[in-house]
Amino acid sequence: MFRGNHPTRVDDKGRLKLPAEFKRRIDEVYKGSQFYITSTDGRVAQIYPLQEWEKIEQKLAAIPGMNPAKKKYLDRVNYYGQMAEMDAQGRLLLPQILRESAKVTADVVVFGMQTYLEVANHEAFKQNMDDNPLTAEDAQALADFGL
Repeated sequence: MFRGNHPTRVDDKGRLKLPAEFKRRIDEVYKGSQFYITSTDGRVAQIYPLQEWEKIEQKLAAIPGMNPAKKKYLDRVNYYGQMAEMDAQGRLLLPQILRESAKVTADVVVFGMQTYLEVANHEAFKQNMDDNPLTAEDAQALADFGL
């Protein structure tokens, strides 16, 4: 399980150096270097170990091909998405379209989102949190789930 926030940088070539704690978890649990990097909104990058992405693909395969929500989802994850392989230094090349759209260059934050990692522009992410605080309704919705 991925958790927490680890600030890092994307280098001039578009490579993200995975924070040590996340890389350690990947080495322990996934024992592989294959990833699918994508986004559903173009504002953040989502990095899935290939095994986790394949679980999503299995669920998608069960949805009829003519389903409009499936089509919209696939359009987005394919437009922004690319396979990536982690190099020996623990770096992943982020897709150029996604780097530009999400402005994930230079200083970024990498969040553990349980089964995948999320990469965001640090300033944009902080601004979004400030603009969208947790509300009483959010607290109630989470309480309904026992949190």
